[in-house]
Amino acid sequence: MHSKGALRPAGMVSATILILALLLFWPPVTEADNHASSPRENKSGQQVYQEACASCHGLDGRGVSADQLGFDLPVPDFTDCSFATREPDVDWIAVSHSGGPVRGFSRLMPAFGEALSRQDLELAVAHLRTFCRDSAWPRGELNLPRALATEKAFPEDEAVFTSSINAEGDGGVSNKVIYEKRIGARSQFEAVVPFGWTKERSPLENWSGGLGDIAIGGKHALFHSLETGSIFSVAGELVLPTGDSAKGFGKGTTVIEPFVAYGQLFPAAFFLHAQAGVELPVDTDRASREGFWRLALGRTFEQRNWGRAWSPMVEFLAARDLENGAKVSWDMLPQLQFTLNTRQNIMFDIGVRLPITDSGTRNTQIVFYLLWDWFDGGFLEGW
Repeated sequence: MHSKGALRPAGMVSATILILALLLFWPPVTEADNHASSPRENKSGQQVYQEACASCHGLDGRGVSADQLGFDLPVPDFTDCSFATREPDVDWIAVSHSGGPVRGFSRLMPAFGEALSRQDLELAVAHLRTFCRDSAWPRGELNLPRALATEKAFPEDEAVFTSSINAEGDGGVSNKVIYEKRIGARSQFEAVVPFGWTKERSPLENWSGGLGDIAIGGKHALFHSLETGSIFSVAGELVLPTGDSAKGFGKGTTVIEPFVAYGQLFPAAFFLHAQAGVELPVDTDRASREGFWRLALGRTFEQRNWGRAWSPMVEFLAARDLENGAKVSWDMLPQLQFTLNTRQNIMFDIGVRLPITDSGTRNTQIVFYLLWDWFDGGFLEGW
């Protein structure tokens, strides 16, 4: 007998209560203890940088040569905007305070936490930021934690494996391999290769697998502002009919999917993602035109001394066929993202997608992803 009706409400309530408790009551980002007694009086960021950092990183931020340093480890070039804008201030301060190993980098990067106050480090990082003179690059603070379904506005270099598993009803596993490549300051190329397995409706209940509809797309940030904590992008995907629609692995027609994405950073480490778009199939006899909108609310905190980052989130997902009389389908997706390694470029997110409407005909799903921010280092680095 199906336990669908009994399990779904209990699962929805418990998962939602847990995520809401994490969002509201767990502490925000915490920082390491700072043993330096007080900031250096009347010191500017430039002065702190020149006294504490310039001997290795150079007065101009380009780095001192290996001959002068006495070791072969390359020193980063802070004038390279592609490198210097991607991380938030807190990561620069963490490495400055506790040394390279706190983020999985070399021990040759020393710790200044005993010599410099938190305010000193903030001043030095603020001066470091001035070496990138191209304001077109969005700052790393706007690279908000990725949700399971809602697209981000921030352009990025990532590889993501995501999976959805039916927790009830007919068996089914849907997977995607996503490759994202940043182009310049504000743009991104994306390729998505879906595949999965479904259980055949027969007495034998055999499983069959197949490739889904491959998608290629792009994204461009039209606006970003660290002062307001916001970023807005336009994007689109071209979905090709590469899957077997008879087995449920595709729609059987090319689909054009334009959308917009918005990210907003709030005080106390809260953040919001919003996305809205349409699916426009070339052959409307095979697939319906559909509008969708998605919203994700979350909050990030770190373990003490710049440890693992945790980001509980709740997504609300809506879709509606673009025809008269169609109803809106609503889902809720509570989830928890966390970093796996010290470098924090390997992340895992797991959640439960719960149908709010038509719960008798749509299945609850377990959804997760494994994310690798490959620009920040190799998959096996920084653990």
